[in-house]
Amino acid sequence: MWHTASGKNHGLRAEMSIWGSPNQQYSQESRAAIQVYCEDGGHYSLIQAGFHVSPSLYHNRDVRFFTYATLSKDTISAGCYNLHCAGFVPAKGAALMPGQAVAPSSIYDEADHYVRLSLNEDPNSGDWVLYRHDLDKPSFLGNFSREFCPTRSRIQALTGFVNYLNTTTGMGSGHFPDKDVKRSAYFKHVKMYDSKGHAWDPHTTRVFDVVDRADCYNATGLLVDFNNKGYTFYYGGPSGCVG
Repeated sequence: MWHTASGKNHGLRAEMSIWGSPNQQYSQESRAAIQVYCEDGGHYSLIQAGFHVSPSLYHNRDVRFFTYATLSKDTISAGCYNLHCAGFVPAKGAALMPGQAVAPSSIYDEADHYVRLSLNEDPNSGDWVLYRHDLDKPSFLGNFSREFCPTRSRIQALTGFVNYLNTTTGMGSGHFPDKDVKRSAYFKHVKMYDSKGHAWDPHTTRVFDVVDRADCYNATGLLVDFNNKGYTFYYGGPSGCVG
């Protein structure tokens, strides 16, 4: 992942590449998401939106749009996906619904498919609104209540993530990043939001890379790509890493 320092952050936007994981085991999960951690006295709540493959949740290996939220100080055990409990409120007729399968996926060395999402604090209501931006016009998907992130001390992150027991599953394209959109998973055209709801390039924002298993997965830094990709980073790695 890359993440900001804790502070008065108001949201972010990015194009997220869509990759399947057809050989993923039932107990494994592979995920890409935009997320906001809200700090309160050293404890964190979390709101999140993105795309994942989770056979244990859906009983298949489709790539699905998901949302996740927790009001608890324990973000590991108390989180809730999609509409399984109070959290994300979907918009009527939204272009994506939590749990909805997404197609097509990217094909290694052949095709690049992505969805552009934004998650930001509405300057009027204080709610966290989620939009899809890669259609003919922006589509409102729904919102998380301001109760899920009431403080001004926030960390924003873009992350690739896998969950596994003994042997890892693939992350992203299933290959280490090489800065090719048809070969590597990515977040590109990354934008931040100010307190008035305006998006801007994060050229003055301190960001930090986190790679906790570099032997299994890796990520580039958040770079300015001058070939019309804006602020971009690539990430991923193969399956089969043990530990």
